[in-house]
Amino acid sequence: MLDDQESGRSLVARDNGAHLPAPQAAPSERQTMEAWERFVSGQEVVAGCVSKHVWSSWQRSRRHGVEPATRLAPISVTGDGLEQLRLRNQMLMAAAKGLFMTTAHLLARSGSIMLLTDAQGVVLEMAGDHATMAAARDIRLIEGGNWNEGVIGTNGIGTALAMRSPAQVHTAEHFCSGIKLWVCAAAPVFMPGTDQILGVVDISCPPASYQVNNLALAVASARQIEAVLAERISQEHRRLLEACLQMSGRADSQALLALDRNACLVHSSGNAPGLDVRQGARVAGLEPGQCIEDWARRLPEHLRSEWLHPVTLNGAFIGGLLMVPKASRGTPTKSPVVTESETKASGPDVGVSFPPIPDTGGFAKLVWNSRAMRSAIERAQQVSARRVPVLIQGETGVGKELFARAIHGDDERNGPFVTFNCGATTKELIGSELFGHVRGAFTGATNEGRAGRFELAHGGTLCLDEIGELPLDLQPVLLRVLEEGVIYRLGDGKPRHVNVRLLAMTNRDLLQEVEAGRFRRDLYHRINVTRVRVPPLREREQDIELLMEHFNLQLSLRHGVPVRQFGPDIRAAMRSYSWPGNVRELRNLVESLLLTSDQDLVQLSELPEELLATSDQHLVGIPEAPVTSLEEGERIAIVRAIKDCQGNLAKAARALGVSRSTLYRKVERYRLEDLVRPSGAKDAETSVSDRPS
Repeated sequence: MLDDQESGRSLVARDNGAHLPAPQAAPSERQTMEAWERFVSGQEVVAGCVSKHVWSSWQRSRRHGVEPATRLAPISVTGDGLEQLRLRNQMLMAAAKGLFMTTAHLLARSGSIMLLTDAQGVVLEMAGDHATMAAARDIRLIEGGNWNEGVIGTNGIGTALAMRSPAQVHTAEHFCSGIKLWVCAAAPVFMPGTDQILGVVDISCPPASYQVNNLALAVASARQIEAVLAERISQEHRRLLEACLQMSGRADSQALLALDRNACLVHSSGNAPGLDVRQGARVAGLEPGQCIEDWARRLPEHLRSEWLHPVTLNGAFIGGLLMVPKASRGTPTKSPVVTESETKASGPDVGVSFPPIPDTGGFAKLVWNSRAMRSAIERAQQVSARRVPVLIQGETGVGKELFARAIHGDDERNGPFVTFNCGATTKELIGSELFGHVRGAFTGATNEGRAGRFELAHGGTLCLDEIGELPLDLQPVLLRVLEEGVIYRLGDGKPRHVNVRLLAMTNRDLLQEVEAGRFRRDLYHRINVTRVRVPPLREREQDIELLMEHFNLQLSLRHGVPVRQFGPDIRAAMRSYSWPGNVRELRNLVESLLLTSDQDLVQLSELPEELLATSDQHLVGIPEAPVTSLEEGERIAIVRAIKDCQGNLAKAARALGVSRSTLYRKVERYRLEDLVRPSGAKDAETSVSDRPS
């Protein structure tokens, strides 16, 4: 560049990193156009013909390889792809909704339009003058159009993103020739309290409609959206703290951390080694703007994805609770999730089938928040360190084997964990499966012989499922093994000593089987030294929504599909159903909902007929009232939720997706106090008063 103090000489800049000084006066459109023509042709440019930020943007556009003759922007997404993009930016769009409703009216005949983009410059929404919107289609300044500086060169949206600050670009200052008949002013929208850009607000128009306050309006609009976001974040933080209160009673937790959607620490309790527990600290590896399944894949090595519990507000993920269990025999040292390198190799748009999360034992794997489960787990924990037989009773699908694995603990310390289903094979083969056989012991026996389950479980645990299906003539053999610790393979007279802890599981009432003569009384008392009853899901109402979200996240990771949202109507239907198949039925239903629809929000029509029938019966007696206003609709929704929850405000608030304090204010506003259960009639699980202090 030549010395700018030498009068009469041109100030020249080449694309070698040099910068032009700020012009003393705004250049004319003709001067700017001449400078652009010289720039794109590789000639020297006279200083003062373009502003410093436009000059820098032109240089970036050249480095990106943008073609100056480009006539219009590319379309990044359309149709379903655009809807998915909007869903991913749902928080931003919700915060801008009020602004755009007002803008549609104010700019209707102004000759200007307002646009909202995502963090990459793709247009999400637009409003304003209809004639200008029609003209904007000629350059694809429309929803789904990509206005990133790297693809369409200097423009208000892309340059504001590149500079991370407000930018205004007039006509000839644009890099591409096809958009030089427009003026645009844009301001980035930041996530409050962070440096994360969520999107851009842009005001565009033809030169004849340009107003000098367009840039100020864009900046004010961006700040308004950020203010709405700040209030929303405050609500989300309150919801996270409420979730902490609900989970804080877990007896097996060493630490509980609440993370907001930016992976920043909102609250912590207990001791979490290796984690920065300062307020506002971010968990390493978790980035702002990632979805909850990305968090689960990118947790630090010493953390497990099962410890991460998503938290929702109004059906949308707002963060998560990281519950670190107490150091136990079942706590692994490495996370079993997909590695970051595997994720990067697959790419963000590839449908990756993630491996199942392995069962590694330990009570931390159990998902619960109910009194019934607390009692069962506390009893199981008491016997887990003692090598005595345990009878685990419970209906089909309640998770008896999960309890058995938790009682057994870590294989490295407690030996192998071997399972066998007594009802899954023929009567003739059960003896061979349990005790093994030698060569030629019976027709079909292997040539080499084979060890049975007792030998395989030597030094560890043998878990016999459906123990009530064991044939009556084999029951005394099992009793003798338990008494003497000696087995004989079929066809062999050689005694083999085994040291095995027995965990027996059944969905039958074994005492009734004894009375009916189908089960030996002496064996019953031998395996029933200690008994643990796993409660059915209908006795665990507080766990239903927790399990729904747990399976929603876990299975979405397994199948490589997005999580889905459960609205208040779906949650109410789930709570009112009796779940004869228990947790297994709930898990299978969530998996089916994930795999049979691409819609974000689950609809009632997707639920099975038997579940809907129960839900319809549950709602009988709730009067229907005509909805004459938004307030009336809100009042009716609150009345229905409180009646659904038998007057329990805590449950009603969870069903509605609002805080208890918010719901209580609404109850007072609509004078619904008579529907609320008196404080003395609370459930045992409700330890905090519904009314805010």
